[in-house]
Amino acid sequence: MSGIYVHIPFCKKACHYCNFHFSTSLKSKNELLEALHIELQLQRDYLQGQVLQSVYLGGGTPSILETGELEQLFEQIAAIHTIAPDAEITLEANPDDLSAEKLADLRRYTPVNRLSIGIQSVHDKDLQWMNRAHNSAESRQALELALNAGFQDLSIDLIYGIPGSSDADWAENVALALQYPIPHISCYCLTVEEGTALHHFVKKGKAVPVDEAAAARQFEYLCQTLAGAGYEHYEISNFALPGRYARHNSSYWQGAHYLGIGPSAHSFNGISRQWNVSNNALYIKALQSGNLPFEIETLTPEQRYNEYVMTGLRTIWGCDTAKIAALGASFLPYFEEQAKTWIAQGHLYKAENIYRLSASGKLLADGIAAALFVD
Repeated sequence: MSGIYVHIPFCKKACHYCNFHFSTSLKSKNELLEALHIELQLQRDYLQGQVLQSVYLGGGTPSILETGELEQLFEQIAAIHTIAPDAEITLEANPDDLSAEKLADLRRYTPVNRLSIGIQSVHDKDLQWMNRAHNSAESRQALELALNAGFQDLSIDLIYGIPGSSDADWAENVALALQYPIPHISCYCLTVEEGTALHHFVKKGKAVPVDEAAAARQFEYLCQTLAGAGYEHYEISNFALPGRYARHNSSYWQGAHYLGIGPSAHSFNGISRQWNVSNNALYIKALQSGNLPFEIETLTPEQRYNEYVMTGLRTIWGCDTAKIAALGASFLPYFEEQAKTWIAQGHLYKAENIYRLSASGKLLADGIAAALFVD
């Protein structure tokens, strides 16, 4: 299973918490789209002819592009790669971009069959605090319009742990997800990332830090409520109805190969990882000169082990002892020795040679993974 990720680095506004690469200026949009096409051609052999099971347009805000631009981009991908007839084709979108006309055109002129909509919150005070470009009314309207347009494969993003947002507010966010037939829900804890406006505000005392206890309560409520509604918690931040897991993201967690196109995009072929420059102007200039603007790292056995532990523990598939042993003779004994402490505390358990996080362990996922890493 392989896929392509395309990074569209444009947004209407800069969300205060976001540390992804983007620009609020569309001045270089045409040149950037041309550069994407050049990179697709130069990287045509990266996946060695594997049939694409997924294509994912992320960002940034891909829905900021006109339908004709999206249509052309998909045509360029299809001209170079073979796409499986049942491939998952995802477009990340903001609610304010999804008019009835835009959705109808997406259905008619593009192969997009899945929308990932950045709702984040149903409360206008939260959206304003985050500096989002939409309001709560537009969120509901976007969901209704998408469903009416025939998009049945929907995912929404929500954020918990927002300062000033109560547990009752969070419960209303979760309730929104259950008011509509949405098969996939991604929920992320607000984090204060260096270099973001939020980091600056917290540092200057203009915003309060995330309340970790409140975030933990909201996460536990989320897990219990969605489980009761039939959703499977298949990755720390992702919940889906049975059989509706996100194929593209699942491929990342399961070590599949993927090609990343666009500034800041990452690629992985099982042996090495590479990432493009996170600068629109430098990206465009390099591609216009026929050069690929990436750095590359060949993964050591230790890095492959650490990545497997990090991704495996986050998922419903857990860490398989056979896969750990296959990465190197010393890794399984080390893993099992380090795991004893977490098992004794009830945060980790083993069943049929698979190690998985318990409900309490999911609150400590990053720390547990780090404790199991090889230096």
